[in-house]
Amino acid sequence: MPTYRIAPSILSADFARLGEEVRNVVRDGADMIHFDVMDNHYVPNLTIGPLVCEAIRPHVQVPIDVHLMVKPVDRIIPDFAKAGANIITFHPEGSEHVDRSLQLIRDHGCKAGLVFNPATSLEYLDYVMDKIDIILIMSVNPGFGGQSFIPQALKKIAEVRRRIDESGRDIMLEVDGGIKIENIAAAAKAGADTFVAGSAIFGKPDYKAVIDDMRAQLATV
Repeated sequence: MPTYRIAPSILSADFARLGEEVRNVVRDGADMIHFDVMDNHYVPNLTIGPLVCEAIRPHVQVPIDVHLMVKPVDRIIPDFAKAGANIITFHPEGSEHVDRSLQLIRDHGCKAGLVFNPATSLEYLDYVMDKIDIILIMSVNPGFGGQSFIPQALKKIAEVRRRIDESGRDIMLEVDGGIKIENIAAAAKAGADTFVAGSAIFGKPDYKAVIDDMRAQLATV
């Protein structure tokens, strides 16, 4: 049975009390903290940077999973590594040299990964599987929280699972966008093992109840 991980996205948290929010969600069962970085250039929104990552790092022991929705990515990768990130993923469209960017992340002691938008080809994986620790499939178009899951993403998750299995490598398969209690099992059946959820968790008063319900759904897979 796969090891399933739930990674609440702080994009939907209460930023006025972010330290408390991440402590509470980890206490209530989160395996990772997902950290969405948007630059108002690659995506039409502006969020948070390395200083916020550095600020929450002392509050949690679990991995901080930084998703860079920025262009270009290379300049800011070392800053997030220094700020306490454990995992750094980026979109191939955000890098002029994808192989180099992946190696830069690893050189700074973090796990490295690529993110694929709904309409982005998986062909990039043909060349860099040896430098990848995680693959993130977007089940919404990046830029805003609270969007609805795009069902077509299930086919892409299944294809990536096939590629990972054929590679024989230990690569996490993450899905981000519209994940909730009602569809997390479908994403797991397609092959995902790591699930980003923002408003589905932080939008509810009882984080533990939501995370427990998600795990109950995963147990049916």
